[in-house]
Amino acid sequence: MKEINRTNGPSFISIEEAAEMDKGTRVTFVPGMQAIYAEALKNICFVKKIPLIRVLHPNMGFDKKTGKDKQAKLYELTSQTSLPTMFHDNERPRNVWIEQLALAEKIGADDSPSLIPDSFELRADMFGLCAIILAEDGLVWNMRILIDSPLGKKYGYSEKASLNAPKKIAEVITLIDNRLKAQEKFGSPYLLGDSLTAADIYWATMSMTVLPVPPEIMPRTKQNQGMIIYFESNSKIPLIADALSKRIKTHQEYILKTYCETPAVLGGDPL
Repeated sequence: MKEINRTNGPSFISIEEAAEMDKGTRVTFVPGMQAIYAEALKNICFVKKIPLIRVLHPNMGFDKKTGKDKQAKLYELTSQTSLPTMFHDNERPRNVWIEQLALAEKIGADDSPSLIPDSFELRADMFGLCAIILAEDGLVWNMRILIDSPLGKKYGYSEKASLNAPKKIAEVITLIDNRLKAQEKFGSPYLLGDSLTAADIYWATMSMTVLPVPPEIMPRTKQNQGMIIYFESNSKIPLIADALSKRIKTHQEYILKTYCETPAVLGGDPL
């Protein structure tokens, strides 16, 4: 099996090789990049003690030699090209966070914590929190339309949407902060109940888009320098900065350092 390895980092196989395998859990990544949905899925799998085989997520564009779309195989397999794609054994690929979470919960180690509450009431709360973080018009969605860019256009950038985005991001942060404040009264450091759930993992990871973390948590690479600068600029937008409480930062660091892969293993070219 042909693998790509950079600077003593993790190895990556091709999407074609991943598709041919019928055993193991494979997830697509971009070496050196903290592609935020991929990082969140990696942290979910880390908590669930699922060994991952890293797959090179194909770049956009066309191969100069063959003229073929570099993402054609990924589209053939999944009918989409977003990052990350999750393969497990010979099952169908999963591309949406809610399906990836359900699969991780199912295949995780017996001695790993359950990330989806048994209580339907807590489960409803958890998926609601995850939705305002991960789903359409949530935290990350609005972060992506802050500026006019190819990614921003994909998610509906317009001047009006961009102007409204900081307010929506601040609303999500404030909701999370209020939830943590209420949990403090019960002596719980978690967003729900008295134990870790997927909402904690997703929030701690995704909040890096508006509250960057130090290199000991997220190493700097040649590939993620621009992304780090962008996340730092987001944190300085007045509406967002005002919403980022000490409680938000404490929860983020606690979850990442206690439960997640820290420092993150990215591959790529370290600085």
